[in-house]
Amino acid sequence: MAANTSLEYDQVIAVCKSLFIKKTKDYGTAWRILRPASITDQIFIKAQRIRTLEEKKVSKVGEDITSEYIGIINYCVMAILQLELGEDEPNELAVDVTEAYYDERVQETKDLMLAKNHDYGEAWRDMRISSLTDLILMKILRVKQIEDNDGQTVASEGIKANYQDMLNYAVFALIKLGVA
Repeated sequence: MAANTSLEYDQVIAVCKSLFIKKTKDYGTAWRILRPASITDQIFIKAQRIRTLEEKKVSKVGEDITSEYIGIINYCVMAILQLELGEDEPNELAVDVTEAYYDERVQETKDLMLAKNHDYGEAWRDMRISSLTDLILMKILRVKQIEDNDGQTVASEGIKANYQDMLNYAVFALIKLGVA
């Protein structure tokens, strides 16, 4: 089943990346101005909206849960890039450079997912989508706490690992929603 998961993962990422690159062509990399904490808050808003939609079953804005999960994935990539790109890196990145960065961070995150999937036996397939939403919200709260502690942890994984987990949970949700 891992090969199937790998293919489904790639299909979901292709949808997310396509939107990311189109927006990069429209807006450039304006997101580079955001501090990591601001990106964390954007992910929080999207995850909270998903939870509200799951509970109320009605959207008054028109965007659905699928588009919010796509947004979480793309914001997680932005957040990882913001953590890793130095201040000497320009705010405006060329589209091809941005795409290469996107691919590298997603591949690293996919590799993490495949390793965890091996150890956990693809338990996510038996989870409810709402549980994946809750896990994303929990990870966001963890990141916010780590950010409030100036990035210091005593016994926990760091901020990047939490962003990677959120990205992977959002991919799982999109697979379960039939995007792949």
